[in-house]
Amino acid sequence: MSELDQFFQPSAPTTLQIALLSLLLTFVLSQMVSAVYMWTFRGMSYSRSFVQTVAIGSIVACMLMLAINNSIAAGLGIAGSLAIIRFRTAMRDPRDMVFVFAALGAGIACGLKAYGAAVAGTVIFCGAAMMLTWTEYGSQQRFDGLLRLRLPATAEAEAAIAKVLKRHTQKFSLVTLREVAQGESVQHAYQVRLPASAARNTIIEEIGSIDGCRDVSLLLQEPTVEI
Repeated sequence: MSELDQFFQPSAPTTLQIALLSLLLTFVLSQMVSAVYMWTFRGMSYSRSFVQTVAIGSIVACMLMLAINNSIAAGLGIAGSLAIIRFRTAMRDPRDMVFVFAALGAGIACGLKAYGAAVAGTVIFCGAAMMLTWTEYGSQQRFDGLLRLRLPATAEAEAAIAKVLKRHTQKFSLVTLREVAQGESVQHAYQVRLPASAARNTIIEEIGSIDGCRDVSLLLQEPTVEI
């Protein structure tokens, strides 16, 4: 019975200094993960609340591991309590889920006092995320925005828009081409990649100055919406 009691009891009490070290290190590592997420984010909708969740969610994981302290009884009690809570937040991007798991992993490792594993794992994860983003790994083509416009159904108008796009974009690709106004006009949709120094207003003005060009719009694939 003594061996069974030791199995269900914490191995050693966690001191205040150890708890503070674990929690502070967890916060620093999760800040690194959330910062890398912000630097490498690519998408249409940026959520500040998600970034803050990544930064502070690991603290909860670390606190729970410190409370369990290698006690199976405490672990079962906490697991039962957490089973009551139902998380219904849907993540639209699997990459977001990976960053959440990375932050939680750092918190769990710090809570288990495996500081070397926590630091090394976080550094390698952040380095891998930045490298894959900078090298555009897995991406065949990357465009910055979607350009829509209406042109007269003439060869001159087609040549004029192609000339403007070649001058102001790094590359462009025609996505859709549709007749409107009973064949008098043609609606174009281009995916475009803009240089870093491009003046977007200038591009819109030059395209709009083409004879017969109407309904010019440029939708940029940037994090312009904060939820």
